[in-house]
Amino acid sequence: MFTGIVQELGSVNALLKNESGFTLEVAVNEGFSDGLLIGASIAVNGCCLTVTEFDQNSISFDVIKETIRVTNLEYLELADKVNLERSLKYGDEVGGHILSGHVSCGAEAILKKQEGETELAMKCPAEWRKYILLKGYVAVNGASLTVAKVSQDGFSVFLIPETLASTNLSLIGDKDQVNIEIDQATMAAFTAAET
Repeated sequence: MFTGIVQELGSVNALLKNESGFTLEVAVNEGFSDGLLIGASIAVNGCCLTVTEFDQNSISFDVIKETIRVTNLEYLELADKVNLERSLKYGDEVGGHILSGHVSCGAEAILKKQEGETELAMKCPAEWRKYILLKGYVAVNGASLTVAKVSQDGFSVFLIPETLASTNLSLIGDKDQVNIEIDQATMAAFTAAET
């Protein structure tokens, strides 16, 4: 489980293709991997991945074909920045909202900067739109955000300076793909109402 509060902006060190997908190696600041164990979960752009190797300066993960199909990790290139969050521990502060690290869908994104505001607009696949509620929670590349606008084909969030500085959302180019995780409480409420 995660909270959607990005703890580290990692940098892609290596992408090594193999039969099952690829191995992703991410450079991290010293201290981020303190107390880490092989087999631990880390959200990478909001996608829960398992640590296969690590040292003080890098962490490696296996990215399998199913993960490639449903996330934006397939578009990564060397030196790209990725949002990282270690898993929640009991007793930790929950600054965002509870996330599973299971990406619901990908979305095409556009970053709009105007009049002192930064808006991130996303086109969301139709089957997920009913779960996007005005002022509801959503995770974008693993960052917990509040829905500010809902449109026919998607939604928007507004980004504060802290989010722009501490995540990769400020680096999004037109039509880049982002990972979306729908708030599970919203999904559960809709499912209960439909039964």
